[in-house]
Amino acid sequence: MLTLPTNLRNVLIQEDVLAAYEARPFYQRNDYIQWIAGAKRVETANKRIAQMVEELRSGNIYMNMAYNRGKD
Repeated sequence: MLTLPTNLRNVLIQEDVLAAYEARPFYQRNDYIQWIAGAKRVETANKRIAQMVEELRSGNIYMNMAYNRGKD
């Protein structure tokens, strides 16, 4: 499992979605970290972070796909 980078952790705390992130399966957390780290431009990384935050807020989206949390 990849470690959540400090700057990304701070964004999740600031946006009040850290608990939602931590509730996701480990593969999703790893996917998000790799996806953001793989961005070649800062603008792209920032766009991906914004998308991740919105998906965590909604709770039912993962990488632009429907995600069933299994808690319903």
